[in-house]
This record gives sequence, structure tokens and C-alpha cells, in this order.
Amino acid sequence: MNKYALILLAASTLITAIPSQATEQSRQRQGARDVRQGTREASRNVKQECRQGVVGNADCRQDHRQNKQEGRDKARDIKY
Repeated sequence: MNKYALILLAASTLITAIPSQATEQSRQRQGARDVRQGTREASRNVKQECRQGVVGNADCRQDHRQNKQEGRDKARDIKY
């Protein structure tokens, strides 16, 4: 009987430890997604403003790419 109680105790300990880790990873992924999404929106706005100015389209496109890359870098720092 004691053997079964120890096995049950060990199993319940393992089961409770796994979801907390998964939840933390989930929060990190969600935070990274939020950063990327915010960066996309901001980058679109900057690109539209740039296109309305006197700067060439190639420069606007490069700025857009650079902004998106910075957002991906920030998201990567959050996630890992």
C-alpha cells in the first residue's frame, strides 16, 4: 500500500510541475507575438508617412525592413 502511495505522490508532483513551465513559455510566446504585431503596425505607419514625403520608395522600403527586423530582435530577446 505504501508503495502505491509513493508512486501516486511522485506522479502528482510531476504532473503539477509540467503545466507551470508550459504556462511560462506560453506567456513568453504571447509577449513576443505582441511585440512583433506592434512593430508591424508601427512600421506600416512609418512607411505610409515616408511615402507621402519626398523620400524615394527604396528608402521607405529599407526603413520598413529595418523596423521589422528590430521588432523581431526584441521578440527573440523576450522569447529566449
